[in-house]
Amino acid sequence: MTMRFVVTGTDTNIGKTVFSAALADALGACYWKPVQSGLDGETDSKTVARLGRIPSMRIYREAWRLKTPASPHVAARIAGVQIRPEALSPPLSQCPLIIEGAGGVLVPLTESQVFADVFARWRIPVILCARTELGTINHTLLSIEALRRRSIPIFGVAFIGNEQTDTLEIIPKLGKVTCLGRLPRIDPLTPDALREAFRVHFDLSCFQKAAA
Repeated sequence: MTMRFVVTGTDTNIGKTVFSAALADALGACYWKPVQSGLDGETDSKTVARLGRIPSMRIYREAWRLKTPASPHVAARIAGVQIRPEALSPPLSQCPLIIEGAGGVLVPLTESQVFADVFARWRIPVILCARTELGTINHTLLSIEALRRRSIPIFGVAFIGNEQTDTLEIIPKLGKVTCLGRLPRIDPLTPDALREAFRVHFDLSCFQKAAA
């Protein structure tokens, strides 16, 4: 079966788009961002295309493109549109597919549904991106609980940031999840540097064995 992953996070601006670019590059995957909030500057789809060297035919267009950089339910209200979560269905793809959520697990799509509710319907394995900095243990374990409460399959946790050995040990132990690896902060962040960092810090074979 075609390999599919949902990439979500414990918070916004933690690096899950950069991770998505690296994973899509490594797997030769397609990429889909269902809802993009904020259109000024480089969108997440464009970032993934640039950093992951993903050709345009492997980047699926967003279902909703909202100008305001805010939670989707707020951005949609400002735009005068209504997001219909039930209409969100992953595109059919002949190659692996990376789907990136917006913000964290419980970011509202509407006044009554959060992203995790959509993930629960899809039943696609989730990769949870988490910071390594102070506060991440609480945020990550709460996100894991929210996913498990909805019976969403958790493929593992991908850490992003400087090495914090205790953090990388306690979260998998208490959360009973797999640590997939840690993507360090990269400066300057270039496609070549990202590809090499992913190769060094992640075991690609564990992703290649997965199928949804």
